Amino acid sequence: MGNLPAERLNPAPPFYTTGVDYAGPFLIKDKDGRGYKLKKCYISLFVCFSTRAVHLELVSDLTTEAFLASFRRFIGRRGNPAQTFSNNGKNYVGASAKLKLFLEENAHKLTRSIENEYISWSFIPACSPQFGGLWVAGVQSTKYHLQRVAGNARLSFEEFYTLLVQIEAVLNSRPMSPLSNDPSDFSALTPSHFLIGRSIVQLAQLDLTDVPMNRLSHFQRIQQLQ
Repeated sequence: MGNLPAERLNPAPPFYTTGVDYAGPFLIKDKDGRGYKLKKCYISLFVCFSTRAVHLELVSDLTTEAFLASFRRFIGRRGNPAQTFSNNGKNYVGASAKLKLFLEENAHKLTRSIENEYISWSFIPACSPQFGGLWVAGVQSTKYHLQRVAGNARLSFEEFYTLLVQIEAVLNSRPMSPLSNDPSDFSALTPSHFLIGRSIVQLAQLDLTDVPMNRLSHFQRIQQLQ
């Protein structure tokens, strides 16, 4: 196995060097209640090179403006990365044609807009998807939890976004190494320790597994899925 790139090994704050990838499309409702129509949405995934922490943003469509809006939301909560890596459009062999076309047509515009924020944007070599294994693994983990949790459920934009943030918390709670050598200490180092200084622990919720869906509020529906 080859050596890891220097960006993966140099000590740095979370998301100082970031990888970006898209996932989707996913179907969501355009409104609550009856008579809704399904529309497509996408997930923009940001992964930290040093801690492997992930940040998930829900994107309404495949436009440059929508992606830049998600990127600025990411910057507002995680800080400016010094360098950002992403796939080359030609690497999307199995991706949808629309997603591939979006990356190929907007690569120059995206690069120029991001570099105006004093962020270096780099594409991995063409026809070398192995260079993007870090964010590919993040997309696979996100889809794994999303498919197990949501299944065929039809959610609105807000419900899907809420569920996505909870999946982000799950991914950032995965153990990396023990915190001590004490065999009775079961606490582990997680990516969330680098983000907020502690593990992400949620309060226990009521068990809503067997409650009929039509008796649940929007918030309870998300808790039931979770």
